[in-house]
Amino acid sequence: MTRIKVTFWVLCIGLTALWLVADPVLSHTAPFSQTRLSLINYTGIIAMGVISVAMILAVRSSKVESYIGGLDKSYRLHKWLGVAGLVMAIAHWLWISGPGWLASIGMMAPAPRERTSTATAAQGPALLHALQNPARSVGQWCFYATVILVVLALLRWFPYRYFLKTHRLLAIVFLILVFHGVVLLKFSYWSHAISYVIVALMAAGTVSAIIVLFRRVGRTHRAVGEVAAVTTRPDVGILQVSIRLKDRWNGHDAGQFAFVNFEDGEGPHPFTISSTWKDDGLLLFLIKGLGDYTRELPSTLKVGTLVTVEGPYGRFTFEGRNQRQIWVSAGIGITPFVSRMQELAAHPDGKTIDLFHATGSRDIEPIDQLRKLAESAHVLIRVWVAAEDGKMTGEDIRKVVPDWKSADIWFCGPVIFGKELREDFVSHGFPMNSFHQELFHLR
Repeated sequence: MTRIKVTFWVLCIGLTALWLVADPVLSHTAPFSQTRLSLINYTGIIAMGVISVAMILAVRSSKVESYIGGLDKSYRLHKWLGVAGLVMAIAHWLWISGPGWLASIGMMAPAPRERTSTATAAQGPALLHALQNPARSVGQWCFYATVILVVLALLRWFPYRYFLKTHRLLAIVFLILVFHGVVLLKFSYWSHAISYVIVALMAAGTVSAIIVLFRRVGRTHRAVGEVAAVTTRPDVGILQVSIRLKDRWNGHDAGQFAFVNFEDGEGPHPFTISSTWKDDGLLLFLIKGLGDYTRELPSTLKVGTLVTVEGPYGRFTFEGRNQRQIWVSAGIGITPFVSRMQELAAHPDGKTIDLFHATGSRDIEPIDQLRKLAESAHVLIRVWVAAEDGKMTGEDIRKVVPDWKSADIWFCGPVIFGKELREDFVSHGFPMNSFHQELFHLR
């Protein structure tokens, strides 16, 4: 999470600092019309800057993923930037429209027309002057579209299949807003660094938006395959899907995930890869019925169904600095640990590992299978049944593992549970960068 926060604040503070250099209006007393114009430009710059970076993150670049620490973290930053862009776009709109509203209800004096026109006039090429009115008009409508599309993206109840379609429309809106931003950027800024930085961000965002519109995201990481086997476990609500790839797959590490598109109109969903790579073209996924779509899959998915697999992604790969590791899973969060234990059974790494698995019920068969796999991987496992043992806490783990401060903790499960554990351990002196958590929610 540290790199997410650093990237977010460096971007926002950096753009603010560059704007202050280019526009020192706040360093002295200036007429309201000048201050307003400067703040219109400032909010527009921040909005376009963060949305541009959000658009760049949308193309799932492996280099960006490596820097951020995983695609799940990239999408978390993408979400933060989207929200920040929405907030600044609203502020931008209010600075444009607000004074007129206040004047209409008598709360402020209307600005003289000649003063307003003078304040807003730009000294630049004639072409920019000619394009200003169209740029303002499309900018206003794009603002409304942005508000609607971003709000829809944030609504968890909004169906995933529609989210994918509507979210792609933001790429079109962004391209129009680039035109709006370039034309209406205060001309005096063009002699300062802020113009080069914001134009570079918008240019990179433009390339990314085109990639999104032409559905080229992750193109080089895609492989076509077919469903080889489907096994349902209604007792635990898990669907086991085996996929035989027809295209080349460069392999994956335990703990990574892939976007799987069952070509049923739903679109790609992220699922953790449950099997180790044996160069045999087979991938195994354990899918928990958590939503409407995944709950319906057991009745709709058939052997022979064509699928597209994109990946692998993620940095939940157990590459900690310490010789001791503590694994904590809950429910379907056991999936990456299953893959890693399969790997360790064949290729031990000599690390001391304790696995704490929280489950809702003590189903004999899956727990026995898990224990056997843990034994073959030389992993000490403890199964925590909530109905019998209560909710697992950090103190429960620390009692079992006395040298917990010298371990790396790997957690996969509900986000809230992971947050509680992380905060508990950090409050007891555990280094935050040694707590590794997979973020399930990509929206």
